[in-house]
Amino acid sequence: MAKALNVNPNRMELSRLKKRVLTAKRGHKLLKDKQDALIKEFMRKARDVKRLREEVEEELAVCFQSFQLARAQTLPSMMEQALLMAGGETGVATSYRNVMSVSVPQFTMKERPIKLSYGLGSSPGSLDVALERFSGVIKRLVELAAEEKGLKLMSLEIERTRRRVNALEHVMIPSFTEAIRNISMKLEENERSTLSRLMVVKEIVRSH
Repeated sequence: MAKALNVNPNRMELSRLKKRVLTAKRGHKLLKDKQDALIKEFMRKARDVKRLREEVEEELAVCFQSFQLARAQTLPSMMEQALLMAGGETGVATSYRNVMSVSVPQFTMKERPIKLSYGLGSSPGSLDVALERFSGVIKRLVELAAEEKGLKLMSLEIERTRRRVNALEHVMIPSFTEAIRNISMKLEENERSTLSRLMVVKEIVRSH
């Protein structure tokens, strides 16, 4: 239930409230349109992210299979030594783009190729394949992280917009409307009262 506004029942206040309720209704329509557009874009993006996640999970499964094969073909001590000697450098640069008034991050990898500096004679070729596959899937993981972060930010914006739409629809606009109705009734009552007094005065004047 809308909270009653404490306002002075005069024509100036009535005019001010009518302007405010018009502004609130325009704002409500704009926010509702924004909410609908956000939800539509969110659903489209959610489908894309779901597909990307499934692809990345499949690639990771292949990577782990390759690594399991390499581990089965190598002594634990030789595997540990080979992994310690393999190295590379990477970094992630962050930029932002605007999607439906939401600042969505974009991650760009700055990568140098992995250096396989261990002895090729002491390690199986399957380890090279596994490391190369892991190196390739890292880019996809970074891309997935950016997309899922953007999806989360969009969901937060949808929730904020929904709260503002509900506040306008169920609190502000009904409060303004109720106040306008009360002031109008009070002014009409005052007019009737004034008219009644004028009629009484007129009758008194006529009688004399």
